[in-house]
Amino acid sequence: MRRARVTALREAVGKADLDALLVTSLPNIRYLTGFSGSSALLAVSARDCVLLTDFRYATQVEEEVGAAATVRIEPSNLWAGLWPLLTSWSGVERVGFESAHLLHRDFTRLLEQGARWQWRPTVDQVETLRAIKDDSEVACIERAIVVAETALQRTLDALHPGLTETAVAGILERHLRECGSEAFAFPTIVASGPRSALPHARAADRLLQRGDLVLIDFGAVVDGYCSDITRTVVLGPATARQREIHGIVAEANAAASGAIRVGMTGMAADAVAREYIDARGHGAAFGHSLGHGIGLEVHEAPRLARTVEAPLAAGMVVTVEPGIYLPDWGGVRIEDDVLLTASGPRVLTGFPRTLLELS
Repeated sequence: MRRARVTALREAVGKADLDALLVTSLPNIRYLTGFSGSSALLAVSARDCVLLTDFRYATQVEEEVGAAATVRIEPSNLWAGLWPLLTSWSGVERVGFESAHLLHRDFTRLLEQGARWQWRPTVDQVETLRAIKDDSEVACIERAIVVAETALQRTLDALHPGLTETAVAGILERHLRECGSEAFAFPTIVASGPRSALPHARAADRLLQRGDLVLIDFGAVVDGYCSDITRTVVLGPATARQREIHGIVAEANAAASGAIRVGMTGMAADAVAREYIDARGHGAAFGHSLGHGIGLEVHEAPRLARTVEAPLAAGMVVTVEPGIYLPDWGGVRIEDDVLLTASGPRVLTGFPRTLLELS
């Protein structure tokens, strides 16, 4: 599987008129080789695939990478090991680098220590491959969803007025760990009452109160792959307006999740939910895009947004997360993870989308 990914990358590198590519993004390195450490460079040419890391990962890298790449343990500095490696590759002159992931100090290394090669900036050479998931990747995302949904239910069972948002985030994150999440996909969002109108609010010291909307947005990580889920609940009986706004968002979510198709543009997918919300008078209150891809990173290609004309492909896993945010009142977002297949969309998340009224 990993050899096939490297082969596909080599084809892309060749089409870009490059002799080799230097990969510095750790998620991209993990995708290509399986290595999950925090220190690595990966050099890929038409014939070779070499991973450089340091002594801390000498055992781990052998276990994770296997035959996917040749491994070199550098005793001092990874960059110091890169130059003799490239020198040993005959015919390599034009080398691409990941312009979105290279620090300026490392770009300076290319210009100074690596001056003998012609360096060419590249964008999304590996990310384009990552956008389409194989069966093993989908399975990891599905396991991350199960972990997240189990942790969410346990958290909601413990929710009550008087807890702070920060405490709720801590309860959820403890359950995520206990259920098998190896990390948190991103900092957990817990926003209650009027603060739920902040789409990316950080959990704060506000005390939950009876009657509050509580928006919870979070994700689990299993074997490196993320899930991303949002649910909005109410503490106690819901008001008519809370039910109305939640109902609009739920219907927009269902419409988009059911309509999204292979070949549809990100713009068209976004429009399904946006037009539904706009027709009910709340278009201005849905200010962010409909969704994004998930995988080794919680935000990756593709994007479902008003400006995206690229078509969606089978194997992509995307979020569908419409929302309505009303200042000084509150907000509602419902987010699911959806797999695109040739026969239609498959919603991977199963947690209830009805408005839960917690006693």
